[in-house]
Amino acid sequence: MSDAPEVPSAPIPYEQARDELIEVVQKLETGGTTLEESLSLWERGEKLAAICQQWLDGARARLAAAAGTEDEDPAED
Repeated sequence: MSDAPEVPSAPIPYEQARDELIEVVQKLETGGTTLEESLSLWERGEKLAAICQQWLDGARARLAAAAGTEDEDPAED
């Protein structure tokens, strides 16, 4: 079992998730929120980051398939 946040089966568009993630990070960096609000923002940010990663992984796989290569992760080398 993974520690990654659960990602919805029909995620929001990448650009929307990215933009909302930027807003969440800015709110957290600015401060001035309660601990509970900060935790909620953090949890939302984790979900949004997972959605963005899902989109990026899918794009990488599609590019690899189009190029006729295996989906290799350079970080694993």
